[in-house]
Amino acid sequence: MRIELPVNAERFGSNLFYAVQKVFELDGGIDTDDAFSNPFHVVRKISAEELFAIERDMAVIIPIKDERLRLLEGVLCGIPHACFPIILSNSQREPIDRYRMEQAMVDNFCRFAKKKYAMFHQRSADLAEVFKKGGYHDLLGEDGLVRNGKAEGMIAAIVLARLLGKKYIGFIDADNFFPGSVLEYVRLFSAGFSQAKTEYSMVRVQWHSKPKIIDSELFFARLGRVTRITNQFVNQLLSLHTGFESDIILTGNAGEHAMSMDLALALDYSSGFSVETNHFVNMLEKFGGVLPTTHPEVMRNGVEVFQMQSRNPHFHEATKGDDHLKEMIEGSLSVLYHSPLCPETLKKEILHELKRHKIISASKKEPTNPRRYPSLSKMNFEKAAKVLDWEKHSNMPNV
Repeated sequence: MRIELPVNAERFGSNLFYAVQKVFELDGGIDTDDAFSNPFHVVRKISAEELFAIERDMAVIIPIKDERLRLLEGVLCGIPHACFPIILSNSQREPIDRYRMEQAMVDNFCRFAKKKYAMFHQRSADLAEVFKKGGYHDLLGEDGLVRNGKAEGMIAAIVLARLLGKKYIGFIDADNFFPGSVLEYVRLFSAGFSQAKTEYSMVRVQWHSKPKIIDSELFFARLGRVTRITNQFVNQLLSLHTGFESDIILTGNAGEHAMSMDLALALDYSSGFSVETNHFVNMLEKFGGVLPTTHPEVMRNGVEVFQMQSRNPHFHEATKGDDHLKEMIEGSLSVLYHSPLCPETLKKEILHELKRHKIISASKKEPTNPRRYPSLSKMNFEKAAKVLDWEKHSNMPNV
């Protein structure tokens, strides 16, 4: 792969946010680049060997809830063979057991592909037992099971990847229509990690375009409504603290993103549609130097966030309605609003934005504060591993 080196970066405490990098070639060839080895060259080649070495240590997490089986199969098809897929489903069990159908499809696909996998239902007693024994009860509801929600499923899958000994975790939504774009996303994850100079790194994908059908023709929109609003306010928060206006953040809602395991265990999480935006907010809070930190080792080593622009357009399942978009916007802006770093001036702007779009009522004084989950760093993984029956939830007899 050949990618553009980041033109600039924005520093906030120990956080380093790189500008979006452009892909020049998805396949950079196998020849050496003697003519382009000058350190001042603006394009870098990342070899297939480098990408493979990272993918071998990466778990790709696919959260799914009642999506079409063919879409899930296409996503699995696009994941590089060296990666380990973890499917975390919260699909219905009755009156039709969608999860059982997903299990059968995944097992059949991976048998033909000769690919290892793990698959869990989010509300299973087996998964809940992992968190009970590991001493992380925050994720469990009153019924003793893992709470509903995409964010909760993502957190559960991070723990599973940690128990498998993976160094990197990537997230891919299950409603993607094109396996080729899935392959590119994972390669972008690997390309980002290959550039990292710290063990605490994150890669976020900016879609090249998100096509829509307007007047019976395809229109390749660059940014969606939710993304535009979220990016605006994340950049405002950053700018108000640095004193310099910035537009560096262009992936505020990136569902396709990846983290090193070390960073994933150090971050706090939030529920609902706020989870991706909260990554940025939490990094500013914990490693920005403004508030006290509980992770001095991260402060010493620093955090790097890479933003990579894909070449494939992002075709996914049709929009789930205006109410769904409003929920996403409120979730994203709520973590900004309720952050101790958010100045009163920005709070007023966020509140005005939410009321202007009729996302919250005019009489509401503030957006709903999402549920927060502490970092997984204090979880006892040794005890959690003892109660996990991999053979029951994967095609691996021994782990």
